[in-house]
Amino acid sequence: MFLTRFRVNTARPGARRLLSSPQPMHAAVMSSFPGLLPTDADGAGAPRVLWRLDHNARAEVFLYVVSPARPDLTHLVEQAGWPAAAADPDTPGWQSRPYAPFLDRLAVGDAWAFRLTANPVHHIRRKDGEPTKRTAHLTPVHQKAWLLDPERQQRAGFRIAEKPDEKRLLPRGTTHKGHDHHGDRHELTVRDQRSLDFAKSRDATAGRGRVKVVTVTFDGRLEVTDPEAMRRTLTHGLGKAKAYGCGLMTLAPVPAGG
Repeated sequence: MFLTRFRVNTARPGARRLLSSPQPMHAAVMSSFPGLLPTDADGAGAPRVLWRLDHNARAEVFLYVVSPARPDLTHLVEQAGWPAAAADPDTPGWQSRPYAPFLDRLAVGDAWAFRLTANPVHHIRRKDGEPTKRTAHLTPVHQKAWLLDPERQQRAGFRIAEKPDEKRLLPRGTTHKGHDHHGDRHELTVRDQRSLDFAKSRDATAGRGRVKVVTVTFDGRLEVTDPEAMRRTLTHGLGKAKAYGCGLMTLAPVPAGG
């Protein structure tokens, strides 16, 4: 497994095209693997190619990729990077590192800061007898509740950290409409909500062949409860819409004093 980071040169027309929709970015990411054919599908239980865009600032956008094979992002450097700087073999325009050594070191009780871009959804039935329909969560309270779901956390191998009492703005036991108030209890924030609406193919029309996805980015802190399940989460993704830049969770050391 490999973890790769690529900085997008947002001033280039090619970058603006790739950032305009998840569809061209997905195609560009999948084109980074010479041995992967368009007809290849993920095998049952096999790690897949995951990717995520971090919009840290208007001119600071990073593409992260987790993949079973080492990618070749030469085409991305040419379209959306700094080709002249990448001419130096020591600075090809992206950084790619083996991921297995980090994954193998995960242990029960490890504390990490994390980032996850996801597509929080639930299934609803508008009328009796109708089939359920997948619908996006649109409010931060419900989006947080999606990630804080105990069964989801257990399957994923982690537990979101709770704030100590002295760091909470709301008193312990505060509820929202009869439920635990997720806004202040956990080390978790939600930001950068994006409502994406794009054509899945060139033949798509206004009402057909289009994809609508709501994505949000979670930042927070977690504790590893099941290292094997955590490794699976980091290499297989969490939630839906993985082809469109969702599901990739990354971990980082907890800041000193935090």
